[in-house]
Amino acid sequence: MRQRLLRRNSFWLVFSLVLMLVSAVGASLVQTAGGSVEVKDMQWEAASGREMNALLFKPVAASADDPRPAIVVSHGWWNNREMQTANYVELARRGYVVVSIDMYGHGDSDPLPAGEEAVGGTGMYDTVKLLADLPYVDTERIGVSGHSNGARAANFSVALDNEADTPLIASVLLVDNDAVYTDEEGAYTNVYGSRDTGIVQAQYDEFFFRSYDAEGNALTPPREFLSTPNAQSFLSFGADPADAEQREGFEVYTENVDGDEAMRVIYSLPQTHPWSTISSAAVGHLVDFFEESLGAPNPIPASNQIWQIKEIFTTIGLIGFGVFLVAFTRAMLAVPAFARLRVSEPVPAAAPTRKGLAWFWGGLALSVGISAISYVLLSQAPWAGGIAFGVTDLIAPGVPWFIGIWAAINGLAAIVIMVVSYLVFGRESGQDLRASGVLPGWGRFFQGIALALVTVVAAFLVVFVLDYFFTTDFRLWVVAVKVFTPEKIWFALLVLPLFLVYFFANSVAINGFNRFTLAGKEWLNTLVLAVFNALGPIILVVLQYTTFFITGETIPGFGGIFSIWLFPVILILAVAAVISRKIYRATNNPYIGGFLNAAVVTLISVSNSLVFV
Repeated sequence: MRQRLLRRNSFWLVFSLVLMLVSAVGASLVQTAGGSVEVKDMQWEAASGREMNALLFKPVAASADDPRPAIVVSHGWWNNREMQTANYVELARRGYVVVSIDMYGHGDSDPLPAGEEAVGGTGMYDTVKLLADLPYVDTERIGVSGHSNGARAANFSVALDNEADTPLIASVLLVDNDAVYTDEEGAYTNVYGSRDTGIVQAQYDEFFFRSYDAEGNALTPPREFLSTPNAQSFLSFGADPADAEQREGFEVYTENVDGDEAMRVIYSLPQTHPWSTISSAAVGHLVDFFEESLGAPNPIPASNQIWQIKEIFTTIGLIGFGVFLVAFTRAMLAVPAFARLRVSEPVPAAAPTRKGLAWFWGGLALSVGISAISYVLLSQAPWAGGIAFGVTDLIAPGVPWFIGIWAAINGLAAIVIMVVSYLVFGRESGQDLRASGVLPGWGRFFQGIALALVTVVAAFLVVFVLDYFFTTDFRLWVVAVKVFTPEKIWFALLVLPLFLVYFFANSVAINGFNRFTLAGKEWLNTLVLAVFNALGPIILVVLQYTTFFITGETIPGFGGIFSIWLFPVILILAVAAVISRKIYRATNNPYIGGFLNAAVVTLISVSNSLVFV
């Protein structure tokens, strides 16, 4: 029996490594367009004096004798350079030189001092100046594009370019953020001058594209943006809309500005703010815009897109990473240092009783309610918002602190529920906390933590090695496992205790208290627990976007950014339940999976978000 289990685990360990290798090779082939594009991971001291990090995509054919148009693309806040995958893959294969930046404070670029968001165009204009010095870049054809606050970085960059002795930006595409419509006195203006400028606008944008009255009350929802004075003025090159003709979306309008022909266009799409990062429609319009503006060296129809293939490969890698966490942990149980943690047979799941099932379902329902309600309350707390948005004196504040605090609250709630459950029901029904691993003894506890730590180090070592050779990560949209700088480890250590409270309590609850055979099948219990682990966030997201699609606005008092932050949380919580259960069955120790999940989630959080200093 033991040998069969070892052979089976060896298969899954090898399989996970194969998945991650296939992911890296496949993703690399896509982003290099089969070898016709060179990809470089760049780190340099920018003109602002800060360290910038970016991915450079250089067509092999680009040279000083054949300079190419170049485009800087940027993610939004709380993201990183890989969130522009769809754009840089499609632009690079069409022959543009492309740089996808980590804005200051994100990814591997220098941290962002609170209140200095505009410096160097948040890194975008610093990158434009770098591109202008490259011999294979046509300095007459440099464009910028960004999503959300990446678009704001583009607006910052235009302002800096307007003040430059030699303007460098020829083309601007703003994705899911407003253009600059008026001057400081409120008069309509054209800050973009003769630059070709376009907007990709989400009709269900959580933040932008509304018109307001003098008191700041929203007059129109985003889906009515095209009819607003702001949109009409933009399409009319800054003219007062009262004196201009009515203009339409998707129509390219041209006008002679300062002796040059310039274009304006708005692409209004029926989607949400974060959707644009993985929208084939948004990518297609980006391709069309820059071909119209800068001219594609290798024209390919906008409908011909392959970035989705890379997304499939990086998702395969993410799956492989998750399988590796379990398989490697189990494999290490054959090593003498950790052999004491191995159990010959999984502890049998408890047979359900009517009273036991009542506590089971009641506890799950209560946990879901606490999860959802505590998140909404936290989102409305000024002190919590200050932590998330970097306006406190906390060391390196940011979103990981906000999510970590919410996680710890739910961890403490789970502990209270378990204590009450044990005192009222478990003890009298014969629940043995030592036999179930809830009280493993200090020796097995710390030995389990050491095993989890070894697994985390091994897993991220694979990530670093594959990134070194193939310059890619493992991701599914906003859930990403990627390399990070040493400074992120320091930040992770600060946040880790918060996540430990939750994931220790969660793993104990899943494995030591709520492990029943439902309908005679333990796997069904695991599935139910995985769903309920994520059900609170799922309910909030469903309520938010149902309200948004019906009314045109988000739920009053529940800001759109807070529901967006829940997208990765849903997947992470569901998968964490499965990982902790798989490891528990081999060790009868819930703290191994708890520590492993906490460490991995913490590293994912700090390497994929904005950090203030």
